[in-house]
Amino acid sequence: MKEKKLINKKILFIIASKNFRDEEYFIPYEILQNEGANISTASSVKGEIVGVEGGEARSKMTLSEIEVNKFDAVVFIGGSGASEYFDNNQAHRVIQTAFNTNKVVAAICIAPIILAKAGVLKGKNATVWSSISDKIGKKELKEAGCNISAERIVTDGKIVTADGPSVAAEFANAIIEAMTSVVK
Repeated sequence: MKEKKLINKKILFIIASKNFRDEEYFIPYEILQNEGANISTASSVKGEIVGVEGGEARSKMTLSEIEVNKFDAVVFIGGSGASEYFDNNQAHRVIQTAFNTNKVVAAICIAPIILAKAGVLKGKNATVWSSISDKIGKKELKEAGCNISAERIVTDGKIVTADGPSVAAEFANAIIEAMTSVVK
């Protein structure tokens, strides 16, 4: 039996109040939990929240109730609903506090836009979901002074970004690596 890497580690997942991307939430949740992490979920509302594919998650706290110092990592889940946090001061407070206290800050799909707008991607390498018809993610990261990578998952210090649901498992593994490395 292999040793679990995240025993006694606390991770906060932040999902949109509607239309979060199921795979980006449930796959990393399961992988991180299987490594021993204690995971909490927050949103702009408390209670049951339904993802794009119909999966149900439970938010136990709102963004204003988050005490960042109680967590080792903060993970923003994507999906179209994540846009509710692009200009959300509470989301930005959570990100900036986590970043400034050297915690892992992670975001997948369009959620790296939230990190960019919070000001933590300036001069950092990151990726974001983008399509032929929708380039808003890359535009926002570029405007924030981020070095946009073509890689599907990018780790720069304690910041982990991924470009979408097809890399949800690899995203979780990158979070584990960032949480267990000694990089400052």
